[in-house]
Amino acid sequence: MLKTLLKQIGTFKTASILTPIFISLEVVMGVLIPYVTSWIIDEGIAQNDLPDVYKYGAIMLVLAAMSMIFGILAGRFSAMASSGFARNLRDAMFRNIQTFSFSNIDKFSSSGLVTRMTTDVNNLQNAFQMLLRVSVRAPLNLIFSIFMCVFINTKMSLIFIIALVILGTALYLIISRTVKLFTQVFKKYDDLNNVVQENVSAIRVVKAFVREDYENKKFSKAARALYSLFVKTESLMALNHPVMMIVVYGCIISLSWFGAKQIVGGDLTTGQLTSLFTYVMTILSALMMLSMIFVQLTMSAASGKRVAEVINEKADIVNPENPVMTVADGSIDFNNVKFSYKKTASCSPSIVIAGVNITDGFNALKGYEYAINDINIHIKSGETIGIIGGTGCGKSTLAMLISRMYDVTEGSIKVGGVDVRDYDLETLRNNVSMVLQKNVLFSGSVLDNLRWGKTDATLEECKHACQLACADEFIEEMPDGYETIIEQGGANVSGGQKQRLCIARALLKSPKVLVLDDSTSACDTATDARISKALRDYMPEVTKIIVAQRVHSVMHANRIIVMDNGRITGFDTHENLLKTNDIYREIYTIQTQDSGDFDKPK
Repeated sequence: MLKTLLKQIGTFKTASILTPIFISLEVVMGVLIPYVTSWIIDEGIAQNDLPDVYKYGAIMLVLAAMSMIFGILAGRFSAMASSGFARNLRDAMFRNIQTFSFSNIDKFSSSGLVTRMTTDVNNLQNAFQMLLRVSVRAPLNLIFSIFMCVFINTKMSLIFIIALVILGTALYLIISRTVKLFTQVFKKYDDLNNVVQENVSAIRVVKAFVREDYENKKFSKAARALYSLFVKTESLMALNHPVMMIVVYGCIISLSWFGAKQIVGGDLTTGQLTSLFTYVMTILSALMMLSMIFVQLTMSAASGKRVAEVINEKADIVNPENPVMTVADGSIDFNNVKFSYKKTASCSPSIVIAGVNITDGFNALKGYEYAINDINIHIKSGETIGIIGGTGCGKSTLAMLISRMYDVTEGSIKVGGVDVRDYDLETLRNNVSMVLQKNVLFSGSVLDNLRWGKTDATLEECKHACQLACADEFIEEMPDGYETIIEQGGANVSGGQKQRLCIARALLKSPKVLVLDDSTSACDTATDARISKALRDYMPEVTKIIVAQRVHSVMHANRIIVMDNGRITGFDTHENLLKTNDIYREIYTIQTQDSGDFDKPK
């Protein structure tokens, strides 16, 4: 973890090195000031020697000025180093997240990633700044002040040693209990962020179902859990101050008592006693700062581990060493394909005995559950293929495997005669264009969103794609046409409009394979039919995979895949499936005769 985090200092190494140097110089200047003060008292004021007062006063002013300059420089460089460190951490996390496959993303919740990039990085930034400044200043102040005390009066310095042992023991007991509590705090942050994110993203649903009170209670519960844990932790940490005050006042009383006796006996001067008072405060303050460093570092250790997890996460799906850079055509072949979302790397190869695959039984016992099982289909380039089945039957999973959003657990998928794992990822995904089930638009104009499909697309190309997707009719009615601003998440367009914009965006890629994952579900039947006809007429060479719940969306496809529980139960034309496939016939009957929607066959 530490090695991963230190790498992110990067170009701010110089600032990170200069900070402790200037801090050290600042401490040296500051420690000398009380000693010069004792000269002013003993040799100037006590002797009524005004020139000595001026001389030592001037020296003290020079030391103070130099300490201030070094402190300002240390502050500037520490701010540069810590802010740069935080910037690099966020940049490294964000860049690595962009390489994640869907399986990598599944490991981290959205709220967890937000917490890591905000709260956790802020903790690390504060800890790094404290490490550069306080962890240098406090030990040096402690060491130099003790040295000066011993130099001034060895007997009186024993008071500081006793005080250090008492305060150090008390702080250790306090810190050891707070360490465990801080490791739990960030889990509560994740819970709180999850509630906030879920509520804000689904605020329309919350209001539609009048669930504001329920959401308020859920948020209050998460906030109270975080509050209680923080109160417990901060209450323990708050004991640092009264313990320190007790020790400080004990030292002052002891110094006053024993110091007065030594002054009367002639073993100590008034100026030296004054400087000892200053050094005792410096020593105990330094010890207090050290205790705060331990708390901060302990708290940030949990943050560092969480941040390092994201930075060190290796993408499950990467480019091969010598990737194929061209896709010949849109043919697709599924060869003995199996896929499991969990423990995909650990699933055993198939073992068949007497025609029975016994590996499936073993994997089921181990906790492996195949979302896709025994898929063997071959699709010709240019075909239109429909995929239909109940919710959770594996339709979307099957479609996502084509563009290698996930890697198959067993078997292989070929596009254009080449295994998808042999392609350059960018090449594959540019040629296998997907409109995902959950449509997403980004803040910006309509054109900005369309050009996600092709960055240099002309206005004419965008208009043509929108015509095919039946999106041109509502875009032209917008106040600024194609320059109309889309609000965050596409809040100012309807579900059907959002789907059509996403289809147009995918068409701009000019793909070999177009996958529409239930991407017309929010469109009316007439619009759905027009989009299907436009794709058939204007893109005959493109292989079209249409995942749908409605029979009307797929019945005109060349062939239709019927899925149930991760397996294919039928793969034929609409007419033949009505004769041979009970599931498809039931779907058709429910949707056409009873005007119902199919979810799962009875």
